Amino acid sequence: MANNDNLKPFDSNQSREEAKKNGRKGGKKSGEVRRQKKTMREMLDYLLEKELTNKNGEKATTLEAMMASMIKQSISGNVRACEFIRDTIGQKPTEKVEATNATITVTDEKTIESVMNKLKDL
Repeated sequence: MANNDNLKPFDSNQSREEAKKNGRKGGKKSGEVRRQKKTMREMLDYLLEKELTNKNGEKATTLEAMMASMIKQSISGNVRACEFIRDTIGQKPTEKVEATNATITVTDEKTIESVMNKLKDL
């Protein structure tokens, strides 16, 4: 992951070749990180589809067991589990932002008209 300690910004003292070399290094590192993330996603997909057997001999995938656990936690009162289930099934409420006490200073009539039209859409 990039941080300020390992970033080398382009400056006028840097030659075009040096800039290309640094850009190439960044591209290679980015590709490496993308490949690692892809591998992790593939591993998780494999593990989530893996079949488990409980004490009673019942079979379920890891994903099914996880979802059952979330439902069980939700029933026992875990609000975060309830929110997770709600959001996962697509029932997350939309968030509305209300602007109050906004002051707009406009000098141009076209700008005033534009601002008024945008405010009507809110």
